[in-house]
Amino acid sequence: MLSEANLATQLWAESVNTACYTQNRSLIVKRFWRTPYELFRNRKPSIEHLHIFGCVCYILNNKDNLGKFDSKSDDGIFLGYSSIPKTYRVFNKQRQTIEETIHVHFDESGPTFPHPQDNAEINQWADSFFQVPDIPIADPTSQDLPDGFEETPLPPSQITIPPVINATPITQVTPERDQPTSSEDFSQTTVSEPTPTTTNLLPDPSLNEASTLGQVYQPPALRWTKDHPIDQVLGNPSSGVKTRRQYGNICLYVNFISENEPKEIDDALRDPAWVSAMQEELAEFIRNNVCLLVPRPRKHTIIGSKWIFMNKLDEVGTIIRNKARLVAQGYRQEEGIDYDETFAPVARLEAIRLFLAFAAHMNFKVFQMDIKNAFLNGKLNEEVYVAQPPGFVDTWYDTLSTFFLSKGFERGKIDSTSFLKKYPKHILLVQIYVDDIIFGSTNPKLCEKFELLMKTEYKMSMMGELTYFLGLQIKQSEKGIYIKPGKYVLDMLKKFDLTSCTPMKTPMAPPLSLDKDSKGKPVDVTLYRGMIGSQLYLTASRPDIMYSTCLCARYQAEPKESHLTAVKRIFRYLKGTPNLGLWYSKDSGFDLTAYSDSDFAGCKIDRKSTTGGCHLLGGKLVSWTSKKQNYVSTSTSEAEYVAAGICCAQVLWLRNQLQDYDIQLSKIPIYCDDTSAIAIANNPVLHYKTKHIEVRYHFIRDHVMNGDIELHFVPTEYQLADLFTKPQDVTRFNMLISELGMLNPDE
Repeated sequence: MLSEANLATQLWAESVNTACYTQNRSLIVKRFWRTPYELFRNRKPSIEHLHIFGCVCYILNNKDNLGKFDSKSDDGIFLGYSSIPKTYRVFNKQRQTIEETIHVHFDESGPTFPHPQDNAEINQWADSFFQVPDIPIADPTSQDLPDGFEETPLPPSQITIPPVINATPITQVTPERDQPTSSEDFSQTTVSEPTPTTTNLLPDPSLNEASTLGQVYQPPALRWTKDHPIDQVLGNPSSGVKTRRQYGNICLYVNFISENEPKEIDDALRDPAWVSAMQEELAEFIRNNVCLLVPRPRKHTIIGSKWIFMNKLDEVGTIIRNKARLVAQGYRQEEGIDYDETFAPVARLEAIRLFLAFAAHMNFKVFQMDIKNAFLNGKLNEEVYVAQPPGFVDTWYDTLSTFFLSKGFERGKIDSTSFLKKYPKHILLVQIYVDDIIFGSTNPKLCEKFELLMKTEYKMSMMGELTYFLGLQIKQSEKGIYIKPGKYVLDMLKKFDLTSCTPMKTPMAPPLSLDKDSKGKPVDVTLYRGMIGSQLYLTASRPDIMYSTCLCARYQAEPKESHLTAVKRIFRYLKGTPNLGLWYSKDSGFDLTAYSDSDFAGCKIDRKSTTGGCHLLGGKLVSWTSKKQNYVSTSTSEAEYVAAGICCAQVLWLRNQLQDYDIQLSKIPIYCDDTSAIAIANNPVLHYKTKHIEVRYHFIRDHVMNGDIELHFVPTEYQLADLFTKPQDVTRFNMLISELGMLNPDE
């Protein structure tokens, strides 16, 4: 940079600062695909103010008392950027100083860099200003001191500098460089404190024009010496000098939890926090006798292994634990040869919400515990050779379920991840999700006994009351349970750089209905799919964006600008409602009710209808759906009838799940706003106009006849499932989410 701009090497600091400033705003970090400025500031930098280093510029002269015909600007050279926003560092040729100002005009129309002769002034100024004075060396004289030090009083010596700079006389003594650096060889010297002076070098008759400079700051001479008085040395002088990198390693041990999730083992080995997590994992292998170290067999295939690193977060997004797991690379095995069919049961989100709704109804606290090594204690029936200790999810589930059954627990009839133990007047409920366990009981003492039981058998970490689970922030109170997505909404807005967007009151405005938009402008497929994926994860706790997100998800193959605009509107709605969540009241009862609805030929591409439905337990919303039907309906009644069949299937699953809680339900009401669909479901005779409907949707008739469900008519204005089939205006949208039990604690 200095060579290209024809500047002196003494200005290297200005070029380094400019290079760092530019690279921080332009150099892309491949790991994150963002600039360092974005990683630090969480926003994209502006590059409109960047200019070429060393180019010609003109500085507004607002200091001198100028006449009408005097030049209003001074010639200058651009040297970089200031720490003050919108401020530049420039060399003023008239004043012979480096200034920081915002009133600069850059001339980049002609030759960018000045001729070497034009830069003679700044180069001469740099040579004189940055000249390091030679400090005379005096030989120390030995004197008797109690600690073996020697003191030599020396007369001050005048430092020779350019004639235009006034300097304060400084006394400096430096020992010979080849002397040892032990504490016994230090010589104590008397050094007069240098006084930095600022000399105003404006035009003066006693000075010629060539020696005229601006205000120059003369740094103390001690800044350029390596040998300081012994009384000013901190620490042990014989211990050597620690570099900044060494101090960084020392400070690193203070941070016991790492914030970054390494992708490779080499990155993890550089972080003591992750090294500790891996050592804890291997220690559990030894404690549980997971594997036995044997010589490598010749006739057996060795299964590889891999480290998985993940941070465990609390309800506010704070990292509370670094988790390292060593897993076997099972994809190298062949089904039927190395293993048979395997299963890894995982709790459904409806089961988790049903668990919390029952806890709110029974008014008991829900607790959470984490098994530190859930993948270790599974018993393998085959002889397996791996590079390092293996573990499998399904074997862990078999081990844990066997333990629960041996202690008197009953497995759920529908949900195999649910376990319960019944007492004469109380009940203990346990729900597992891989290595996380939530549990609760109507008797708090039973929770304490269960905690003690688990700690005696496994290495557990009790996390107290349930506050954060599967990305859901859960707040328990005496009046009920409040569920919201927590910090995920704000993180999602930051991820897609939408933190400064304008909030909206609804996720989608009626009568918007997206189509293929074949003539529209294509957008980035990766960006669009990333936005849709983030919103789909959010629908687990935000039913208000279910329909709009699912509608936009239909166009992931070839997204256009109109589709991206609709997705961004959902983000704008989330910006205005980040704390909106589900409220499970204690005093709202526990009767199961369902709402079923459908639009007719709502999709403009294939003319298929959209099914919408929701299920409430005493006003507590536990399940909802918005999905395009599999085939084309020929009438509104047919579309409503198909939607009622899908809703009935979910009702039966919830009814069977509640049987594990000793709750027996019959004649469960399903509310529909189409009388023809209700008549078809209640009619035992198959009409000729319904013969073409697929057989799987006709099972609703059997359950109506058996008394398991009842279909009731509800006017469209009271149809709660209307939220999941079409866009709504602001008034109706707020009414629907309020009836579904969604509230904002900030309002």
